[in-house]
Amino acid sequence: MAERMLQFVRLSQQTPEKRAATIRREDFDEIYQRFDPARASEQASRCSQCGVPFCSVHCPLQQNIPDWLKLTAEGRLEEAYEVNSATNTFPEICGRVCPQDRLCEGNCVIEKGFEAVTIGAVERYINDTAWEKGWVKPPRPVRELEHSVGIVGAGPAGLAAAERLRSQGWQVHVYDRYDRAGGLLIYGIPNFKLEKDVITRRTAQFEEGGIVFHLNCEVGRDVTIAELREKHDAVLIATGVYKARDIAVPGTELEGVVPAMTFLTASNRKGLGDAVPEFDSGALSAEGKRVVVIGGGDTAMDCLRTSIRQGAASVTCLYRRDKANMPGSMREVHNAEEEGVRFSWLTAPEGFEGEGRVTGVRVTKMHLGLPDATGRQQVEPIPGSSFVEPADLVIKALGFDPEDLPVMFNEPALKVSRWGTLAVDRRTMMTNLPGVFAAGDIVRGASLVVWGIRDGRDVAERIAEYVKARETVPQAAE
Repeated sequence: MAERMLQFVRLSQQTPEKRAATIRREDFDEIYQRFDPARASEQASRCSQCGVPFCSVHCPLQQNIPDWLKLTAEGRLEEAYEVNSATNTFPEICGRVCPQDRLCEGNCVIEKGFEAVTIGAVERYINDTAWEKGWVKPPRPVRELEHSVGIVGAGPAGLAAAERLRSQGWQVHVYDRYDRAGGLLIYGIPNFKLEKDVITRRTAQFEEGGIVFHLNCEVGRDVTIAELREKHDAVLIATGVYKARDIAVPGTELEGVVPAMTFLTASNRKGLGDAVPEFDSGALSAEGKRVVVIGGGDTAMDCLRTSIRQGAASVTCLYRRDKANMPGSMREVHNAEEEGVRFSWLTAPEGFEGEGRVTGVRVTKMHLGLPDATGRQQVEPIPGSSFVEPADLVIKALGFDPEDLPVMFNEPALKVSRWGTLAVDRRTMMTNLPGVFAAGDIVRGASLVVWGIRDGRDVAERIAEYVKARETVPQAAE
């Protein structure tokens, strides 16, 4: 079947159709249509099946991408799903939210000259088909083990670890302070990128497979780390990072200046049918307002595009560098531009203006200077360039830092790094507390969903190794 591949020489890249910007900005539905079988097969056949697959090398999960592309091109879709899901706990989610333009597709061998294979769209097609056909099964083990693990955090890292350990027969208990499992996936990412039933069907399947969720359960208030250590053979902390970074300028206390996650959570909860008084009162709604978002990452893009859909009068993004230096996905920037977002490049806030409530952002123009030690150009203000950007709602999307977990968990012995992330042995992924592991953003800092999945899968192996080794070592007599 090799003749089916290497079709990039005759077939051009075709991405899934997008709904028109004028239509999609009116709702929160996903913007990309699905490939039909013929188109998926054609686009998968463009893969060059290269000897060194840089797409796999640059995927945090090191997926066997050429293999499942070839199987898709040959119409062997169930096999493609099996290969894809063998290395990825949530392929249907990665196909939607991964910044493929910076990872697999951005490193596709044919990208220069022929345009990359549409890896993300094919992955989504494979896995949406797998769900429809009933190929996706709950993580039911062949045999049950007595080992148990307590996982703190029901985000990508925690859920990936839960699935791996449950598949091996472990008794898995997941503790989360929110009322739904999913973490950032459920409350941080808007529906137009990731519809919520994609997440809820997966967590429902995990429950069906025997994973026990303890929701609305806050460690440090409802249960302690000491109690979890007593109850389980191992404990995994995978809480993510949720503390919003702030900006030290005058006026941050004004009404109408809000953190990104506060804004996104309110919008997502409203979409889920929850009562959200702050949204209904208008405090966290962009409707009819002049919205300014500060930041240039994917969270900023989510806030900008959510504001458009909520009916904002205008939506402006302030970013202190230029477009080429934005940390977010260029695909997301392009989508935002299509939907009517105005970008103000090389612009940095100096303060927020208003009496009680924000009325504008005082900004100054910047220019790019010499590169710093990392090679990235420094930004420097242009004297006398200040002006006021009118605003009724300002959303700060400046990134996230770890919460103070030793204080939150009432576990002062838990060691953290100088950045506030949990300190772990990089080989074992264990914290300074024996049997307590950590993975995901709470260790590496704010990162991508796919890295959370990778860390969750890795730490599951380390946990299993730790418990097995402990069982084989004779215990000292008391």
